[in-house]
Amino acid sequence: MHPSDAPSTPRRVAWAAVTAIIATVLFVLATSDVVYEITSPPQFSWHVVLRKAYSIVAFALVGFTADKALGMTARPLLRGAVLIAVYSGAIEIAQKFSGSHEGPVWNAIDVACGAAGGWLGVAASRFRKPR
Repeated sequence: MHPSDAPSTPRRVAWAAVTAIIATVLFVLATSDVVYEITSPPQFSWHVVLRKAYSIVAFALVGFTADKALGMTARPLLRGAVLIAVYSGAIEIAQKFSGSHEGPVWNAIDVACGAAGGWLGVAASRFRKPR
């Protein structure tokens, strides 16, 4: 059994608060033009790959903390991937309203990065070292 699987434990409530804070901060950063410009230096031709890579890491962090907050489920990896893909989709919608010019293909890639990050975060949350 996952340590935070008991319903409504103080630990799960704390993880929920941590998840909400991290998800909010990352949402604000992801919708900031200033952050986009800083992380997209024109002199670095691979900036898109770099941004996608650290978005997966950021999404993994949200997936990790969300898994700790939500507890047991029959399919934790699927739940994490879907949950964070939806979160990523919300970011894409907010970016569109704030003037993003990315097309639907890039939006889909970003949501896929969210799903991958959510999956990885839950996988990391569930990883156990043998004793």
